[in-house]
Amino acid sequence: MFDDRETGAPLASRLRPESLDEYVGQKHLVGKGKLLRQMIENDNISSMIFWGPPGVGKTTLARIIAKQTKADFVEVSAVSSGVKELKEIMTAAENARRMGVRTLLFTDEIHRFNKAQQDAFLPFVEKGSIILVGATTENPSFEINSALLSRCKVFILKALEEDDLTEMLRRAVTSEKGFGNMNVKIEDEQLGLIARFANGDARTALNTIEMAVFNGKIQKDGAILVDDETLAQCMNRRSLLYDKTGEEHYNLISALHKSMRNSDPDAAVYWMERMLYGGEEPLYIARRLIRFASEDVGLADSNALLLAVAAYQACHFIGMPECSVNLAHAVVYLSMAPKSNALEVADLEAKYDIKNAPAEPVPMQIRNAPTKLMKETGYGKGYVYAHDTEEKMAKMQCLPDSLAGKRYYRPAGQGREKAIAERLEKILEWKNS
Repeated sequence: MFDDRETGAPLASRLRPESLDEYVGQKHLVGKGKLLRQMIENDNISSMIFWGPPGVGKTTLARIIAKQTKADFVEVSAVSSGVKELKEIMTAAENARRMGVRTLLFTDEIHRFNKAQQDAFLPFVEKGSIILVGATTENPSFEINSALLSRCKVFILKALEEDDLTEMLRRAVTSEKGFGNMNVKIEDEQLGLIARFANGDARTALNTIEMAVFNGKIQKDGAILVDDETLAQCMNRRSLLYDKTGEEHYNLISALHKSMRNSDPDAAVYWMERMLYGGEEPLYIARRLIRFASEDVGLADSNALLLAVAAYQACHFIGMPECSVNLAHAVVYLSMAPKSNALEVADLEAKYDIKNAPAEPVPMQIRNAPTKLMKETGYGKGYVYAHDTEEKMAKMQCLPDSLAGKRYYRPAGQGREKAIAERLEKILEWKNS
């Protein structure tokens, strides 16, 4: 049988872990004493969904589970497998089960399966004919049928840490499955740069080091030298090479955020472009702009949030390099928008009280009373429907007694919030009269 880890196979295939001890990352799931590891070691596996970004080991983990639990590993694709093919596979799995052989059915990108395909899994999952392991990069709550999702345990896989990737790259250099027999000369600092460049994706890291080794300089003694110039070409992100401490990523996003907060569009655009030039994922920048729109602009200009979300969508639709101008559009708008952190303060103060104050019940007057018994016990008693009043509001307490009169949202005098502040003061004056 062909072994995809033979010498000519891609590095990622040759280095694929065969056990949990070789598996890199996801310590919160497969570390000593963690739930998933215990399930595997106790041979107590049920159907599950692996949700996480690309290249974090979803397929590899499924293969390890199949091997350790002595189950047949069968992989299906949403592109090539129709309902008929799926039922044939699962019927074969049911027959194997009767012979005492379990089948682990791995479905990569399970969110791409349509409703009929997902429904086809249900009866076989319920009967235990298959152990379904679905992998997805999308939120399973939105992309997977609720009936199927309710029968699966969801495990969230995280992007790999730089230390995990560096460890994996070091093994690639020293292992006989990798470049252990080739006398590759590469510095630990360079391995760290590749790990940072990969942004949590193991495949990207391994593909990059493979390209660097194959394009390295052959020395007189036969060794292969990977120098900084070769590495920079393989990553095509030259500015990452100066990031020797791992702090530059955070320094740059801080510079962008604080430049926008200080209403300096020139500096903000410069730092944004520095991040893009350094290889930063544009969607990461767009997510930070969405946060900034509410944290630092807020209701002073609510259009800021709409524009930031639109910039994220634009980046998602057209990608780099074209989307840089969409990000610049949002960055300049946010820089020039009136500023208010009133929403951020309100959010933090409310969280503080929830964490530290007693969890009081909802006041009776604003409770829902859908049944006769609930009405008789006082649910909804004293509720005033605001639309029935002349003022379109009522002098009715909505906070718990211990927090009555507490102010969380205190609008500033910038932009639209000036008018909001004036209206809120009139509302509070009327309610307290």
